[in-house]
Parts: sequence; structure tokens; C-alpha cells
Amino acid sequence: MSTPGALSARRAAAADGRTGLASQLVLAGVCAAYALGSAFGWGSRQFALIMGDFGLSLAAAAAAVSCFLYARNRGSRFRPAWLLFALSSAMAALGNAVWGWYEAVLGMAVPSPSIADLFFLCFAPPAIVGLLVLAKRPVSKAGWVCLGLDAWLIGGSLLTLSWSLALAHTSQLSGGSVPHAALDLAYPLLDIVLVSMVLALHFRRSSANRSAINTAIAALALTVLCDALFTSPLLQATYRSGQLLDAGWFAGSLLLAYAPWVPNRGGPVVEHPRVVRRVARGRDGISGSLSALTPYLAAAVCTLGILYNTLNGRSIDRVVLFTACTVVLALVVRQAIMLVDNITLTRELAQKENHFRSLVQGSSDVIMIAAPSGILHYVSPAASGVWGRSADELVGSELASLIHPEDLGRVTHEIRRFLTAGPLQEPTTRIECRFRSGTGDWLNVESTVNRHQGGGLLFNSRDVTERVRLQAQLQHNAEHDPLTDLPNRALFTKRVGQALNGRRAGDKGTAVLFIDLDGFKAVNDRLGHQAGDDLLVQAARRLAESVRQGDTAARLGGDEFAALILGDGSGDSADRERHLQELADRLRLRLSQPYEVDGSSVRVAASIGVAFAEPGISAGDLLRNADLAMYRAKAAGKGRVVLFAPQMKAEVVRKAELATRLRSALHEGEFALLHQPVVRLDTGRIAAVAAQARWRSAQGILFTPAEFLRVCEDQDRTAELGRWMLEEAVEQAAERGARGHAVPVSVRISASRILDRSAPLGTVEALLTRHALPSGALIVELAEHDPRIPLDELERRLTALHRLGVRIALDGFGNGYAAITALRRLPVDVLKLDRSLIEGVVESARLHKITSGLLKIAGDLGLQSVAEGVDLPEQVVALRAMGCTHAQGMAFSGPLDEYRLRRALTTGHYELPRGPVEPVFAGGTAVRSHNETAVPPT
Repeated sequence: MSTPGALSARRAAAADGRTGLASQLVLAGVCAAYALGSAFGWGSRQFALIMGDFGLSLAAAAAAVSCFLYARNRGSRFRPAWLLFALSSAMAALGNAVWGWYEAVLGMAVPSPSIADLFFLCFAPPAIVGLLVLAKRPVSKAGWVCLGLDAWLIGGSLLTLSWSLALAHTSQLSGGSVPHAALDLAYPLLDIVLVSMVLALHFRRSSANRSAINTAIAALALTVLCDALFTSPLLQATYRSGQLLDAGWFAGSLLLAYAPWVPNRGGPVVEHPRVVRRVARGRDGISGSLSALTPYLAAAVCTLGILYNTLNGRSIDRVVLFTACTVVLALVVRQAIMLVDNITLTRELAQKENHFRSLVQGSSDVIMIAAPSGILHYVSPAASGVWGRSADELVGSELASLIHPEDLGRVTHEIRRFLTAGPLQEPTTRIECRFRSGTGDWLNVESTVNRHQGGGLLFNSRDVTERVRLQAQLQHNAEHDPLTDLPNRALFTKRVGQALNGRRAGDKGTAVLFIDLDGFKAVNDRLGHQAGDDLLVQAARRLAESVRQGDTAARLGGDEFAALILGDGSGDSADRERHLQELADRLRLRLSQPYEVDGSSVRVAASIGVAFAEPGISAGDLLRNADLAMYRAKAAGKGRVVLFAPQMKAEVVRKAELATRLRSALHEGEFALLHQPVVRLDTGRIAAVAAQARWRSAQGILFTPAEFLRVCEDQDRTAELGRWMLEEAVEQAAERGARGHAVPVSVRISASRILDRSAPLGTVEALLTRHALPSGALIVELAEHDPRIPLDELERRLTALHRLGVRIALDGFGNGYAAITALRRLPVDVLKLDRSLIEGVVESARLHKITSGLLKIAGDLGLQSVAEGVDLPEQVVALRAMGCTHAQGMAFSGPLDEYRLRRALTTGHYELPRGPVEPVFAGGTAVRSHNETAVPPT
């Protein structure tokens, strides 16, 4: 089978093959054209000289440039080799150029020796060193010695044969001239050394970029062959530039120029990996065999050289005798080294085999070898400790008999897939299944599977039963509540999603119940957390018993529970709603029954929100809808069931949008500060002003504090708005005082804000100092008389403010029992009667008596009283008659902006209602006089 990566590799290999074939055709065409020209004499003697000399020089220069460019652009350990080949080719190019200068330009014979000889002699040394760089580097000193011995065996044998055939004759023809003799012998000796390196490296070349190295070796071998023919006595006398021999040098240079750019064909062919391995093993075997035969071939060549001299009746030459002796000595030394290496390798192999046997037999993992038929051929001794069955008992049995029947199909499929895939794509695989132990129990086993010889399989297996159990326990803990063991929010959401998207997605009537225990916090605070946990466990048990087996009961956190009720697909929507309503009511009654906790009986109520699944709804939206319905049930009085309606989501969206806009409104200047006058009821003069914030949004909508503070759940944003009100009120009061309209300003601040550590007393003191506000000019209206607020700390904070000259007003007095306690404990200067006491003070005799009594308490304590929400003239008259000192409301003026406030302060007073207006109580209805009109400020 072919993977996408293998397909890409084959396509890339095919593209490289097409490019390489085209380059080879061009190279063959050029060489063939040069050979044809040489064979037919190039048409003229002069042109033959040019092509025989400068043509060869140009080809060698091309090889030098090509090797140099490749070495410059490639960073590898073979870079020096290509640089040396470039230098060698450059020497050949210079030598041919000098040779052509003499023959083609000057028209004279090349002197011997000449500069050309120097360049030609410098061709071989860089090439020899470059071949050494390309060789596979030995890893030991003995390897280096063997490489040198192999080179000498080849070189010595060639020298023996060459000396016997031609070199001895060549040295005798030199006429005793030492330079000529040295020059005549230098060429063949260097060629012999080069040939020796070529042959030695052919069996020791590196596996990296093998195609390029083979091409380079072939190019140098062709060059050396032409050199050998040139130096032979048969051709040396008749050689002329431009002849066919030059075609060999020309082809060798172009082949060396092409060598570094040959596409690498040594990459793996993914289509048939087994064939690739066989071919690779065949090549390595042939190379190893030839490499092993090299010493004996060298000895055979030396023997041929000696036999040649003997058969021709000549005495054995001293050079031949010396060379043959050294070759034989090198052969003996090399064989001794090989013998020592074989002994060492045999000893190491035995040690590794013993080591491997110890590892296998002492390993805690079970190692098994199975034949392609599935029969176990080997089982390690660890099987007795892991499986509880001896290795001898398992050998010969079928692997399938050990695997659990439910896992057998999956394991068989995985093994077949693994065997089908190539070893290069997937060298190993991992299988986890259940194995039968000796006691008959099933153990969870994890096995690493590898291929074995002959198509078998090698299993490395270990017992992971404890790990599987631990993973299952961890998975259970991650998806269940630790206290009640019910599914937690994550698992419940997952099951809701499965119910909405699974095969039962079309079932009608699927719903989610969101449950909150009302009054649980009071139980926790009164009896302790242990009692609260006991109550939650009992509530979870009741919930789990109240739902069907296929439904899901869950604890989402705290005192919040949920239930997933799966629909049965029958009935219309009205029947489904009625059924769920009845189920939720029964569950509510069940959860509201008394709980026996810590020896006492306690009760909590249950608020339940119900949301039905709709087409296309997600699990998160369904849970959110049920949550909204539950909060609506709590807001409606708790202990009831409410079905979700779409308008609930619209209200939440509107609230969220308004809260989001509120966050940026303060920074964008959408808030304004208005002031409502507080009027003395005895003179009508303006005694103070009450600061009130108004928000006019960018859309032109005006929001009162009751509207935008109800949606603002961000405590930081509320605190920021409170700081802004305080700073604006103090700053504007200071500006009015500077213009001659000094009047105290009251700012409403919550008790929790006063206790906030982020709003130190130094902030108020710094504001009063910075704006030079006199003592008594700032009134703080204390709001939120929550009984849970610690009065001791609040008393200390308010006392510190009082020392700074800040007056304290108790806002909303008469609304809640906490106000009386605050009046007793706190340093209060002003009592502000709540609006609820004023609205019916004329109509209700009972309320009239309550308000009158509160005003008497304020008078007895020497406190200033302010009636808030005084909107009618008869309320003004009644409150003044009861002893109220101040009032604010629409009977005098609504909240004013700064311009209208200064106009009102310039007048300074309001006309009070004329004449006495006594309330008449008749069946709760008051009869009012005709003179009840408040007169606006003149």
C-alpha cells in the first residue's frame, strides 16, 4: 500500500530521473560528437590541434568550475573532496592550455620537460587526496592500517605488473637521463597510485550521495586509463593532438563536471521496501566479497608479473622482487589483522549474545515470537511470573487462544494492517488487549509488536492491569462529584450533547431540570459545613431515586443540581409540558421534605427551572435556558417550578448589553450630575442639595440610578461610579461656594463602599482640602442597612469621617429593622425618612402615626429630619405639622442641572403651601382642601 508521503517521494524521484536522463543524453551527445571529430581528424591539422589541446583545456576548466560551484553551495563533509577535484581539473586545464600554446599557437614541439609536465604531474595528488576524503572513514587505528595496506596491495601489484610489461622498458629508453627517466616514470607511477585509490575506494566509498561518488570515480578511472594508454610504448610514439585518445580525456573531464550534480538514486523506494532491502543486501554482499578478495587478487597480480619475467627468459627485476616481497608482507600483515579482528568480533558477539540472553530471561516483560500462522515459537521465562503460566506450556499454543474473544477481532485487524504497511512507514505498532492468565482471570496487556524473520512477529508484552484500573478510577473521579458521586458538570454537559446529537436526537420531550436548594446557606452557616455536606448527599440520593434509569442526575456545584430527562418521542407539546411539570413538582416536594442532619430536622426548599430541547439547540444553550428559568423561580418567591420562555433570554440579553454599555459610559462622558434641593419646612429656604447621577446614553436614552444600577453587577464599576459622584459633587459644591451659593451637598454612599479598603479616609480628606470645602458642607447619606455588615467597623469609619467635618445622614430610615440598630450605634446627624413612609401619610391613619412617631424620635435625639419623596402639597403641610424639619421632592423641585440649580439658589427659597391642610381619614380616603398647590420659586 502506498501512503501520501510515499507517493510524493515517487513523484519527486520520477522528476529527478527525467532531469538526470536528459542531462546524460546531452553529455553523451557532446562526447560522441567529440569522438567523431577525433576519429575523422577534425577536417584539418590546425583545427585538430586546437580541439586536441584547447578543447581538452576547456573541458577540464568546465570540470573545475562545476566542482568548485558545487563545493561552494553545499555544506557537507565531502566539500573538501570536490574542492580538491576542482584543483585537479584546473591543473589539467592549465597543462592542456600550455601544450596547445606550444603546438597550436607557436607551432613548435613541446619541450620535454616543460611547464605543461608540471601541471600534468600536479593533476594526480589533489585527486588522490579527494578520493581519500570520499572514503568511508575507518573507526579504529586497525582500520586505517588496513586501508593503507589495501592501497599498497593494489598499487604494488599494479606496479609489479606494469614494471614487468612496460615500465622497465621505458626506464631503459630514457638513455640514462635522470630528468627524462624520472618524468617518464612519474606519469605511470602517479596513475598507478590513482588507480589503486580508485579500486580501494570502490569497495569503501561512503553510502551518502553514492551516485555522485560513483560518477566521480568513473571519471577519474577513465582519465587514468587514457593516461596509461598514452604512456604505453605502443601509443606514445605515434600520438598526435586531436586523435581519438583525446576523446577519452574529454569524456573524463565532462563526466567529472557532471558528477556532483547527478541525482541521488540511493533513496528508498517506498513502493517495494522488501525489494529495496534485498537489493541493498545484495550490493553490500558483493562489495564485501570483492573487498575480501582484494588481497588475494593483488597477490595473483604480483605472481603474474613474476611469471611474465620468468616465461620471457628474463631474470627477476629488483623492482619486481622488492615490490612483490612488500606486497606479500602487506598481505600477511593484513591477514593477521583480520584474524585478530575476527577473534575480537567473535568474543564480542558471544558477550552480546550472553548479555541479550540475560536481558531476555531477566526482564519483567514477556517476550514472545509467533510464526505467521500464530503459533508461539518462543516465550521468555517471565511468563510464569506475569501470566501465571510457564513458558514451556505456552510454546506451541496459538496466540489467539490467549486473547479475550471480544478483543480478538480488533487485534487481528491491527496485525494485518501492520503487516500490510511497509517497515519504513511503520517499523512497530502497539496493541492493548486482555490475556487469559493461569488462574483464568483476564489481564490487561500492552504489547509492542515488531517484525521477525520469515514474516513472524516479535511481541514485547507487559501487564498493565493496575494502570488500566487506575486510569478508569481517575476517569471516574474527573467526571463525577467527589461528595455525592453524581456526574459533575462536565459529564452532564457531555451527556446532554449526546442526547441532542446522538441517535435519539429526534426524540421529543428531552428536557433539562436546573435545581437550586433554597435556604441551604443558612443551614451551612447555622450547623456547619459537615452538616451541609450531609444534606447535599441526602438531596443527591433523593434526586437520583426520582429519575428514571436512562435519565441522568448530576451535581453542578454548591447546592445546584440538574437532571437530564430523555424524551420518549410520543405525545404533543402540551402533554410533554404537563408531564415534565408534574415530574418537577414531585421532585420539588421530595427535595423539600425534612432532612435528618446532625440529630436535628431541617428543611430547605427547591427552585426548579425546566427547559425543553429544541431543534438545533446546543447543550450549552439548553443548560443556560434551564438556569434562566431557575433564577426566575427564585426571583418569583423560591420553592417553585418555572418553565423557560424565550422572553427570559431577551431580558438577560438586554441586561448584559446595558451592563456592557455602562462600562464605557463613564469614560465617554455620558454621565451627568444633577442636584435636588432639600427645603426647610419652616421657611421654605434651600438648606442643602442632594446629588443624583443620570446617564444619558449615546442613543439618547435617559436612565435613572434605579435602572442602571440594577443591571450593573460589576462591583469595580459601581465603585468607580461612586468615586466619580463624590469627586464631582465636591468639586461643583466648591465652585458654587466660590460664586456665592454655598450650600451643603449630600452624596449617597453604600455602607459596603464605606468599609472598602480601597477607598481610604484620606481620599475624602484630600478632596475637602483640595477644594477648600468648609466643615459641614458635605453630607454622606448611608445606604444599605444590611444586618450582616459589621457595625463596629462601620462605626469607626463614620466617626473618623465625622471628625473631618462630614455630616452623616441615615438614608431610608423606617425601611427595615436594621435602621433602628444603626440609629443606636452610629454617629448620625440627619434622618432621611423613606419614601414608603411619605406616599400614604395623608391617606393612612396608621402610616400617619408611624411617621409621626419616627419624627418624634428624631426630634428627641436632636437630629435633623428630611422627608424624601414629598410630591404633594398636603404631604408638606402634614409633615410640617408632625415636626419634620426638611423635605425634598416634586412638591418643590425635581433634580436640576447646574444652570437651573444656580437660578434656584439665587432665589434661595420656595413658597410653602398656604393655609392648614388637615388630613381627613374616612375609610382610608382623604378629603383634601382646595388650597393644595405648591408655588414654584419666584
